[in-house]
Amino acid sequence: MGSKYLLFCVWIWLPLVSHSISVASHSTKRPGNVIEGNVFINGTTSIGRIDDDFVCATLDWWPPEKCDYGTCSWGRASLLNLDLNNIKLLNAIKAFSPLKIRLGGTLQDKIIYERANGQQCSPFVTNNSEFLGFSQACLPMSRWDELNVFFKKAGAVFVFGLNDLSGKTIDSQGSAVGAWNSSNAESLLRYTVNKGYIVHGWELGNELSGNGVGARVSADQYASDINSLQNVVQNVYAGFKVKPQVIAPGGFFDANWFTEFIKKTPKSLQVVSHHIYNLGPGVDDHLIDKILDPSSLDNISQTFGSLQSILKNSGSPAVAWVGEAGGAYNSGHNLVTNAFVFSFWYLDQLGMASSFDTKTYCRQSLIGGNYGLLNTSTFLPNPDYYSALLWHRLMGNNVLSTRFSGTNKIRAYAHCSKKTKGITLLLINLDGNTTVHVHVSTENARTRFATTHRAGSNKGGNGTRKEYHLTPKDGDLHSQTMHLNGKILTVDSSGVFPPLEPKSIKGRAIAEYLAQCPLAKEGEAEVDFPDEDIMKLAEKKKWKMYFDGAANRRGCGIGILLVSPEESHTPLAIKLNFLATNNIVEYEACILRLEAAYELGIED
Repeated sequence: MGSKYLLFCVWIWLPLVSHSISVASHSTKRPGNVIEGNVFINGTTSIGRIDDDFVCATLDWWPPEKCDYGTCSWGRASLLNLDLNNIKLLNAIKAFSPLKIRLGGTLQDKIIYERANGQQCSPFVTNNSEFLGFSQACLPMSRWDELNVFFKKAGAVFVFGLNDLSGKTIDSQGSAVGAWNSSNAESLLRYTVNKGYIVHGWELGNELSGNGVGARVSADQYASDINSLQNVVQNVYAGFKVKPQVIAPGGFFDANWFTEFIKKTPKSLQVVSHHIYNLGPGVDDHLIDKILDPSSLDNISQTFGSLQSILKNSGSPAVAWVGEAGGAYNSGHNLVTNAFVFSFWYLDQLGMASSFDTKTYCRQSLIGGNYGLLNTSTFLPNPDYYSALLWHRLMGNNVLSTRFSGTNKIRAYAHCSKKTKGITLLLINLDGNTTVHVHVSTENARTRFATTHRAGSNKGGNGTRKEYHLTPKDGDLHSQTMHLNGKILTVDSSGVFPPLEPKSIKGRAIAEYLAQCPLAKEGEAEVDFPDEDIMKLAEKKKWKMYFDGAANRRGCGIGILLVSPEESHTPLAIKLNFLATNNIVEYEACILRLEAAYELGIED
């Protein structure tokens, strides 16, 4: 990957719904191609609905001694030693208002919680003879207090992963046998309630489903453990109007295992969580090839679709979360999973997960490893932090069906806009040598037409759209510096994060209809067409318009002929001062004929 690229991720906020947009991606080593594509957005119904705090990040337990492939990338990013006084960490979380955070990870099944009997708490110690290579450790209640105070100050919503191996023994085959001993977890829950701390959810176990990682628990036993956790939650939170969610299994998807587990927890489980590391090990030298390969990105859709089907067929009220996703396991890959190129994988994951009705997506990690949203040492944002923040601010709850034609290198996802009327469209260009001229159109059950007007005119509707173009510094995929609309994104010396400002593009609104996105209630929007509003139908003579365009080596031109109801003819001929394909010239001809009709006051 020696060559440099300028690749774009583009968010477009569309108040109107017929636009032409160029999604650029130029190699610096050879001239780029220009092709055309079409995005069609169906605004008549939502295909999914995400949580307001859909974007989620994790904090893990790994100590500084955690190393992969000879590199120790975790530093002081553990829940036990993270610097909670760092202003950049505080502001990074505050910017989301709120950020959902999942506290947990591989070592959560080796954590016990300090009781009030004066027991001594010990940190993790490397021990290769022990399960997962580390000794058991303890969470002091003083640290639990600090974490809760910090999350409240930051405005975070968090879930906490409990130890499901408590009370179990692991046999020689890796099966964890025995019922969950809930006593230590219950003491933590009671302490939390007595202190008035608010926990959004309690998750039980980490990567113990299916074949497990290091150990596994059968679906039948896991269901029994979840039923026990639900009983503990009901007892400890008795009298609370809103109780924390019960979440599980926090592991890798196995269709048979998940089917049995969900079937046996019909009333105990509110969230089914699963993990995604679909790119393979962090040591893989071909990670970038996988990230930019549409077929590689598409493979994980089978997991999303299977889980969605299982939940639907089971009749369970539980919803799906991605509880942990770092792309490449074993802490990721420096200058790949913490660099600009990883936003292509990450944003595509957010879009795809949403389209399968996933409610929350937790990125591994907020900080720590080589896939943190924040740099482990400096706490400064890596590129994916800004990608996550833009998604959180722009993409609303309702997910819209989106189709793209023209090339498989453009990924397109659309939602109703957040806090404003309209549609937010995310376009991801995976091709390092192609600019795509994209025409965007939508369908909506509540069609309302705007007046035809020229760009910049005060007449008619507002054709302005807002665009957010994300690019790497110097076009380098490995860059950890991101540009937004050509401006570098940096945190100042006081820890203040930069504003994420769009550029406004004034387009021509040619009989476009306003996007009235689906309401919170899912299903098709109603179309009111009362017959009492139809007073009379009469035929009326209309204007006729003929147009054509041509492009050749001499240049590009447009010809238009307007014919009045009285058969008078008005010809127009225009030479374009820019080079374009024949199809683009045709589009310009179509636009010009409508503008000419507007100037002449033609309505029919």
